[in-house]
Amino acid sequence: MMKRLVPTFNRILVQRVIQPAKTESGILLPEKASKVLNSGKVIAVGPGSRDKDGKLIPVSVKEGDTVLLPEYGGTQVKLGEKEYHLFRDEDVLGTLHED
Repeated sequence: MMKRLVPTFNRILVQRVIQPAKTESGILLPEKASKVLNSGKVIAVGPGSRDKDGKLIPVSVKEGDTVLLPEYGGTQVKLGEKEYHLFRDEDVLGTLHED
């Protein structure tokens, strides 16, 4: 059975980007060189949070965005064989764009 996690409030489900263990030309890199980067792809977003007047404040990122993440924080979630992290919208440091 396939599980799908839908975040609540202003939470964002992110899959962290992992550096490849091999270069494009096929050279194997040492384990120290392959580490988890502080970026990830947004898999799912919650609807947002509400202000003191009850108005909905939407999440600032959308599914598919690549985001810059803090070095520490977030909640690790494992669904099947894949690992994800849940972050609050305000914890995301920014979005990354290709030039």
